[in-house]
Amino acid sequence: MKSKLALLVSLVLAAASLSVQAQEFSSLEERMSAADFKAAGLDKLSPEELARLNQWLRDKQSVAPVAYAAPVEEDRRGFAASPDRTSVHSRIKGEFKGWKGKGDRIELENGQIWELTTATTRLSVSLQSPNVTITSGMLDAWFLQVDGYNAKARVKRVR
Repeated sequence: MKSKLALLVSLVLAAASLSVQAQEFSSLEERMSAADFKAAGLDKLSPEELARLNQWLRDKQSVAPVAYAAPVEEDRRGFAASPDRTSVHSRIKGEFKGWKGKGDRIELENGQIWELTTATTRLSVSLQSPNVTITSGMLDAWFLQVDGYNAKARVKRVR
C-alpha cells in the first residue's frame, strides 16, 4: 500500500512539474497512457477524487517548480588536500602542440589547469582538442598522458 502511495505521490509531483511548463492545463488522463494510468492506480479513484487531483495540478501550474538538486561538489582531484585519487578524463582545450618541459601549462575542457613539474619528457605534436588521461601515482604524483601517445608528463594541478 505504501509503495502505491509513494508511486502516486511521485507521479503527481512529476505531473505537477510538467504542468508548470505547459502553456495550457491537461488532465492526468490526457497526459498518461491508459496503461500508465492504470499501473499508477489512478483508475481506482472516484470521479470526484480524480477531479480534485486534476484541480490541484491546475492550481499548482502557476507556481514555479522547486529545484531539489543535490549540491554539486567541486572536483578537487589533483590538489594536495584531496583524498580523491581517481583518474581524470578530459580533452585539452583547443590546439595542442605538445610540451617542452617544466612550467608548461595545459588547460582542459573541464576547466582544470595542470602544470608540468619535470623537464625530463617532451612531446611534439599538432593536435586539435586531444583526449587526455591524468592518473595518480605514488607520493601524490600525477601523470598526464595524451591518448594514443606513450609519453607521460608529471603534472600538478594549479586550477
